[in-house]
Amino acid sequence: MSSDTGHTGIVHWRRSVWNGARCEPVLVTLRPDGLRLQDRSLQTVLQADPRAVTGRLTRLGTLVLTVDGRRYALVGRGASLSPAPSAGQQRAVDGTRRETSEPAAAGGVVDALLNGGAAARMRAWHARLAAAGARLS
Repeated sequence: MSSDTGHTGIVHWRRSVWNGARCEPVLVTLRPDGLRLQDRSLQTVLQADPRAVTGRLTRLGTLVLTVDGRRYALVGRGASLSPAPSAGQQRAVDGTRRETSEPAAAGGVVDALLNGGAAARMRAWHARLAAAGARLS
């Protein structure tokens, strides 16, 4: 990883393909010492060395990560039934804005208009994880 202090953001963990209410916001933190995902109550869902992460980015913008045999499907935007990020997650992101500059994700017009730039957001996370040593395709 570069000399960056890291990146923090909120994406959605798609725990069910069919049930939008099971698409939950997670706080993603990527630092030189590891990758961490935290749920709405800020409990750690995943903590791993980025070099232990494998995965791929689908054509529709889902970042599928595998760590220790467990899959995590991450998307840039939740479903209409999905819960909103918690106040704690939002505070964590707001508190790190000063140290992490998240450039606007470049994406296509269709992604921007119909999906709120979600696919571009996940391409940016894909690039960050790959730069940190994750084995992604």
